[in-house]
Amino acid sequence: MALNFNQYATEGNTFLKEYTKEMNLGTDTDKGGRIFTAIMRALRDIIPPEESLQLIAQLPMFLKGVYVNGWNIKKQKPKIKHMPEFVELVRQHDNPAAGGDFGEDDDLAERYIDTTFIYLRKYISLGEMEDIRDGLPKDLKSMIYSNLMF
Repeated sequence: MALNFNQYATEGNTFLKEYTKEMNLGTDTDKGGRIFTAIMRALRDIIPPEESLQLIAQLPMFLKGVYVNGWNIKKQKPKIKHMPEFVELVRQHDNPAAGGDFGEDDDLAERYIDTTFIYLRKYISLGEMEDIRDGLPKDLKSMIYSNLMF
């Protein structure tokens, strides 16, 4: 298998432009990239490593790198049971220099999270999304469940 890094870069830039537009961020792809990365890192913190590996298997190469960059598999997962706790975890993963990406408004952060999971359906099967959802605490299932059937 030949690695075509130029193709991955092109696909990654296309993804980032479309995602940023979907998030209503205009052309601020830097902010879009930070938001996407923070949400994916928070997700990987709360799902089991086995589920992460199944998720990674479905991601295109340019998103696999985003997901695994800086990943340290921890035996102890953070105790995240409610959406405000997940939003705070996402904020913790946001680039500290860009602390305003999610604002202080949890509704905005939740909208970004919802939109991200809807957008990920382009790459992740319904079955995998259901598997991820099934492993989440009851109060977090809605961030994926409400977005499965769009």
